[in-house]
Amino acid sequence: MQCCNSLAGLFAACCLAISVSIPAQEQSARQQLELFSSGLVTLHAHFEQQVLSGDGAVEDRSSGEVWLSRPQRFRWAYGGEFPELVVADGSRIWIYDESLEQVTVRDQSLEAADSPLTLLTDPGRLEQQFEIREAGEAWNLQLLELRSLSQESEFERILLGLRENRLELMIMEDAFGLRTELRFRDIERNPQLDESLFTFQPPAGVDLIGDTRETSPGP
Repeated sequence: MQCCNSLAGLFAACCLAISVSIPAQEQSARQQLELFSSGLVTLHAHFEQQVLSGDGAVEDRSSGEVWLSRPQRFRWAYGGEFPELVVADGSRIWIYDESLEQVTVRDQSLEAADSPLTLLTDPGRLEQQFEIREAGEAWNLQLLELRSLSQESEFERILLGLRENRLELMIMEDAFGLRTELRFRDIERNPQLDESLFTFQPPAGVDLIGDTRETSPGP
């Protein structure tokens, strides 16, 4: 599955936030983002994803579900022809490619340093790692553009599309022209979630890549 490298930094950043003052159509994208993140504890949503090459050709399409528990735990389940599961337990990120029968394990503290997951659930950190500007309107969404300040960032540019204080679109572009688009729907704000969603036990017989030694769980 070609979107595997972007999965660990993606990751579950969408919630339904309610405006209590200014009508949504009069708010900037940044204001809507702040309302979007306000009060988020848990999240469940469905998504559609496509990955496009630099010339606009679709390289991969997939869909699935995402669950989030702040501050650091998430689960992405991809269906389709090449099912894939990504689980962050607060210490490590587990990426299970079912078709390859392979599990990759990564240190979450290294992966999440500038990820959209971390930043969108803590908008106050945006200025530390991104140049931010309002990017106008497209697809009936207010757009916010984030350009990384770090040479080491996986994504050069991230576009967030917001409407009525909800994040409906996330577009990520890397230095090689690869573009990953995520559209969210059926958003549930702060549902009760089973703790088992954020744990992962590698199935018997799969290949393990990475450090699988026991670590203390994150918050």
